[in-house]
Parts: sequence; structure tokens; C-alpha cells
Amino acid sequence: METHLASWLKGTRDGEEAEAILRKCVHCGFCTATCPTYQLLGDELDGPRGRIYLIKSVVEGDKPTSSTLQHLDRCLTCRNCESTCPSGVDYGHLVDIGRKLVEQQVERPAPQRFMRTLLRETLTRRWIFDPAMRVGQAVRPLLPASLKAKVPERRDAGMRPTRDHARKVILLDGCVQPAMLPSIDAATERVLDRLGVQAVRPSGSGCCGAIRHHLNDQPGAAQDARRNIQAWWPLIEAGAEAILISASGCGAMVKDYAHLLADDPDWAARAQRVVALTRDLAEWLPAELDAAIAEGRLHAAASSQRVVFHPPCTLQHGQKVRGVVEALLTRLGAKVLPVGESHLCCGSAGTYSVLQPEISAQLRERKLGHLTAAKPELILSANIGCITHLQAGTGTPVRHWIEWLDDRLGAASAPQKAAV
Repeated sequence: METHLASWLKGTRDGEEAEAILRKCVHCGFCTATCPTYQLLGDELDGPRGRIYLIKSVVEGDKPTSSTLQHLDRCLTCRNCESTCPSGVDYGHLVDIGRKLVEQQVERPAPQRFMRTLLRETLTRRWIFDPAMRVGQAVRPLLPASLKAKVPERRDAGMRPTRDHARKVILLDGCVQPAMLPSIDAATERVLDRLGVQAVRPSGSGCCGAIRHHLNDQPGAAQDARRNIQAWWPLIEAGAEAILISASGCGAMVKDYAHLLADDPDWAARAQRVVALTRDLAEWLPAELDAAIAEGRLHAAASSQRVVFHPPCTLQHGQKVRGVVEALLTRLGAKVLPVGESHLCCGSAGTYSVLQPEISAQLRERKLGHLTAAKPELILSANIGCITHLQAGTGTPVRHWIEWLDDRLGAASAPQKAAV
């Protein structure tokens, strides 16, 4: 795609990056076939190719409008189009640049500014979000349906391990997951403990930066990244094997730290080291688990449970991790049922379900139609946002796959009652 940058963008990082990405696009339109919003709305400007044209006009100097802003806002940033694109267009980074440039020139209505600020400044601060979630869960039966959908029922997290191990990994101490579903973090720690690996959560770390980044607060996201790197660095230098992340949305963000801090001479090298160490649980754990079971160090109770797996977009499109969870579940005896349109977004997409509730609800209904078609006993996923979003629309239990695995390992190690 031939592009002629506006004079005010020439020589800037945003301009040069946008031009390089745009020049890869060949207008083929394959991306529209897998774009969730295009599938729902049927508008070219609500698909990747149309949004690329909108961004191209902005970087060439055309003044964006509120309509431009709306079409970019409707993008889920699911990056399904990247998986489909035969030319390797880096749409995710391009839409980040486009949103930043458009918001510099188009003022949002006051209600939108207020809501985005509220989400950005409360969800990312544990001292605000944790007590608010506890109160919400305590009065959940009294909440209206719209709020109840955002407040999952509280589940007992169970005991957390206390043993020390020579092998250590770093776990992200994120923002919303510890308050909404602490059972995910606890299950992760127990599974690692059974493998002889100690999970460490350094004080001073926190939100990965994804919420701020996707709400167009890129400086705030960069500061979140620096804070986490600083908190993790002593453990990295002491030999931590990996940075393991159980929320795929956070994993995709942390793996982008090197890009985010590429122009920061004080942090770029450390960001690259962090990215090299970062793994989603689905990348790191299966091989460790298989080895422990093969060597007899660990036993997992077999399960014939009928389950479906919803691969979050941040796992399959953002991190390019596909099929490994389903394979692990199958090896442990679960009946993993096929799911139609498994590549499409469920509509959660971070704060998208709050900011674009109608589109989000339609995508959830479509996704749940496929997930529940074969009547599974359980829906498994790999991201806190997807789990809570899906659970709000179905009576079928929705859990993180690490919780399922923790149950299997726990069942195998529990004392067995003697037969009478």
C-alpha cells in the first residue's frame, strides 16, 4: 500500500512504523472474513482493511472525525486478522498508532472521557479495586443484572503452598484477577509446588499495563512496564527460570514490553530480557508436567469429563499459542469437544465489554452458542476477562484450565478411603 506521510509525522517513530506496516498491506481482504466486528456489522470500516484505510488517511494528513474514532473504538484488538493475513501486516501496532493520532485531534464526548478515566484509574489500582470487588461480591444477589455480570461469585481459593524450592519462577501479581478469581493464582501456585517449583510474587509489581495501553494511555502503560521490570529484576539476576503468566491478556502485553520501551535507553535492554523469559502457562507447563508424570514424580487423576476449551484471542492470535491446552486436557483423559468458530473473539477484550456493551453481548451470545452446542460439563479458558464474561452468559461452569489441572492433581494425591 503506497503511503505518503504527512510532514509532521516524517522522521518520527510512529510515522516510520505506520508507513512500514501499511506498505505490507496488499488490499486482499482476507482479514474481513475473520474479523468479529465485520461479521456482525457488515461495514467495511468496521473491518481491518477499512480501519487500515482510515489510519492511512490520518498519517497522510487528512483530519480524522468522530466517525473515525468510533470505527477504531469498535475494534476489539483481537488480532485475528494478523493470524489470517498472508502478508504479515502488524495490525495490532498499527491500530495503536492510529488511535493515538486520532485522539490527539478528536475530542471525545465528556461521558466517554469520564468512563475511560474511571476504568483506567480504578481497575489498575489494587488498593481501590480489591475492596470494591469484595463489597460487590458480598452484596452480589442484590445487584442489578448489568453489574452482577461484572462481579463473579467468590470462590474459595484454597490453601497456598509454603514450601521453598531451589527452582523459582516469577508470577505476575496483576490487577483484577487476584480480586475477582483468586482461585486461579492459588491453583497455579499449587501446581508449580507439586512440580518442585516455587512461585514468587515480588512486592512492587502490579498491573501489566494492558488496560492503560488499550485505553490509549501509552505513557502510563510504559510506566507500568518499568515498575514491573524493576520489581522482577533482582529475581531475574538471581536465576529465576521464567516469568509465568496465567492470564493470556497480560502475557501478550508483557511480551510487548520490548516494543513499548524500545526508545528508552535506560530500560530497552532489560525489557528485552523480560520478554525472553516470559511464558504463558500453556507454553511452559505441559512439558514440565509430562516429564514429572513420566518419571513418576507426579500423578494426575484421569478424567472423562466432557469439556470445551475457549482459546482467548490473546493466546491464539496475540501469543500464537495454539492447541497445547487441548492436547494436555486430552492426555489427562478429558473428552475435549470440538468448537465451531474457535478463532473468533468472545467479546470480552479487556474493557471492551463495558465500553461497547451491545457488540460485546452479541459476540458472547454467538460464542456461547458454539461452546455449549455439544452440551459440555465445563467450559475452560485461559484469561480472566474471557472467563468472567462468558460465565455471565451461561449456567455452564467456566473455569481456568489450571484450576481443572489442579483438581486432577489434588484428586490423585488425596488419601483414598478403603473399600468396605
